[in-house]
Amino acid sequence: MAETAIQDSTLFSARANVRRSFAATLRREGFGIVALILLILVILGPVSTVVLWSFAERWAYPSLVPTTWGLKYWPETFDRPDIAGALPLSIGLALTVTVLSAVICLPAAYAFARFHFRGRRPLLLSFLATNAFPRFALYVSIAVIFFRLDLIATVPGVVLIQLVNTLLLMIWIPTAAFQGIDRSLEEAALDVGASRIRVFFQITLPLVFPAVSAAVLLVFINTFYEAQGALIIGLPRVRTLPVLMYALINSELITQYGAILSLTLWLPSLFVLIFAQRLLRGGYLTAGFGV
Repeated sequence: MAETAIQDSTLFSARANVRRSFAATLRREGFGIVALILLILVILGPVSTVVLWSFAERWAYPSLVPTTWGLKYWPETFDRPDIAGALPLSIGLALTVTVLSAVICLPAAYAFARFHFRGRRPLLLSFLATNAFPRFALYVSIAVIFFRLDLIATVPGVVLIQLVNTLLLMIWIPTAAFQGIDRSLEEAALDVGASRIRVFFQITLPLVFPAVSAAVLLVFINTFYEAQGALIIGLPRVRTLPVLMYALINSELITQYGAILSLTLWLPSLFVLIFAQRLLRGGYLTAGFGV
């Protein structure tokens, strides 16, 4: 009896300690826990809805989950002529814009990192202009100019408008990477007789490769999903996949089309962003906003 009483007392004391510890944690971290739960609901809520609609053949109110599951709408979605034409166009545009952005911006990033000239900081900060003001108003202003240049509803016009969105990432991240290199490594190679070109390709470029690769991947994803510029400049002849998504989500009676396409496009972008995050080490992104 005494032994049983001791065990019960010990168990009661342990439970009381757990409750006190939980209450203390809740008081100390209550706001953070609530914010985390809300963030999970905001992120996972829409994603889960898209996933459910992708595999739903029938979903009738008030059921919380589809009443009939299946893959009926998957082949129908990818057999649509508009999707079959928009997908390769979007990929081609994103690749073109990414290559052009790298060719134009990477030399500029090297110059910002290695040369100190008058107006360097204001010019570097000017690349924030595209993100400091509402994009729609900026695109409308550019559309007026493009209309006079006959670039509306053309692929070159869409390429140019999407190129504007790449300047921040393709300038600032590589600039921070070039600034973060230990210059003594390059100077040591020069002292033993290596040419500047050889130093750049064998020392400088490998050191900045993770940051540059991450910038390229982020630019590709950002361009691939850009919709407002392509909508204003590209229509009616140039219809990228994000532009087409407006019609699929807002105007189609069959919800599964938009859900299937959203899920199909979301998964590859998730993998690319994870890969970019693994490449982007050394604080290049945060350092880029402090140059």
